[in-house]
Amino acid sequence: MILQRLTLVNYKNLEEADLSFSPNINCFLGNNGMGKTNLLDAIYYLSFCRSYSNQIDSQNIMHEREFFMIHGYYNDGDKPEDIYCGVKRRAKKQFKRNKKEYDKLSDHIGLIPLVMVSPQDSVLLSGGSEERRKFIDIVISQFDKQYLDYLIKYNNALQQRNHLLKMDRSFSDESLFEVWEEQMSMYGEKIYSCRKSFIEKFTPVFNEFYDYISGSKEKVSLNYTSHIEKGNLAELLKEVRERDFILGYSSRGIHKDELEMNLGDYPIRKIGSQGQNKTYLTVLKLAQYEFLKKIRNTEPILLLDDIFDKLDSSRVEKIIKLVSGDRFGQIFITDTNRTNLDNMIKAIHGSYSFFDVKEGIITLSENSY
Repeated sequence: MILQRLTLVNYKNLEEADLSFSPNINCFLGNNGMGKTNLLDAIYYLSFCRSYSNQIDSQNIMHEREFFMIHGYYNDGDKPEDIYCGVKRRAKKQFKRNKKEYDKLSDHIGLIPLVMVSPQDSVLLSGGSEERRKFIDIVISQFDKQYLDYLIKYNNALQQRNHLLKMDRSFSDESLFEVWEEQMSMYGEKIYSCRKSFIEKFTPVFNEFYDYISGSKEKVSLNYTSHIEKGNLAELLKEVRERDFILGYSSRGIHKDELEMNLGDYPIRKIGSQGQNKTYLTVLKLAQYEFLKKIRNTEPILLLDDIFDKLDSSRVEKIIKLVSGDRFGQIFITDTNRTNLDNMIKAIHGSYSFFDVKEGIITLSENSY
């Protein structure tokens, strides 16, 4: 999938832009706070119907404006795709494919496969388990429509059970608990199976990329754990129902699954250096790209936001060599350092576009080819 052109109005600090892109590498140079990341976020929005950094749509509208609009013109082989998003304050979000509005936004997920590498990925290590589950869910949802449906139905059952837990005990109905616990068990088993299969197939790709970038100097691993491994979820939920009444929420289920990210035998978030953490997260996303490429038989769009920060020269060189090769398709990359972008351009064989970004204004550089 290739993004040929992007137009936008009032998206964050970007008042207006109309940009045409190279099918290979697109570089954006500018100081921090100028709008480079916001441009990548707009591209991300057209794939996932939401911002990468702020899920409250009204907060992505430029200050003192009433709406934002993002319009992308894509090409999938010889097939054009026209994707439009419009958000107005106090109004329903519009999302259209080829001028036809979606009935459900979930129907759009997966149409335009995309991977974003961002400094905000650090939350995968520093944040709670929900951040790591979200990573798994985003990847699987891009190639398995049914999985997203399982998640929606499981979360509905979870919400209903949690509602019952907050009610007065004298009004609680055991049969209602059984209904929602059976629903959680049924869809939880399906979700667990999908997640487990994904991690088993994903881990070798992750290890391959990490070995290359680190020079095989470090051993890393991913370990997926779930309450479902302890038995039937409906029975587990029944066992802890009394305790859950006290807690006021469901303490068992796939909404508590964990993806352990380790360096050697320990969690990398506890022992990893800044460079090791950055390498781990970058490799995680590059492996995600490779996995999606193979399973979807198409090249996702790759967004690289300030990925060279905190990495030594050896790892920077290997990442440049890797992403500028034939394994990756269209790339959008930002940096404050001209040298990194120039080295990227020197490594590629093909066209590129170079943009300067200053105070929300994006201009095509004369250096583009």
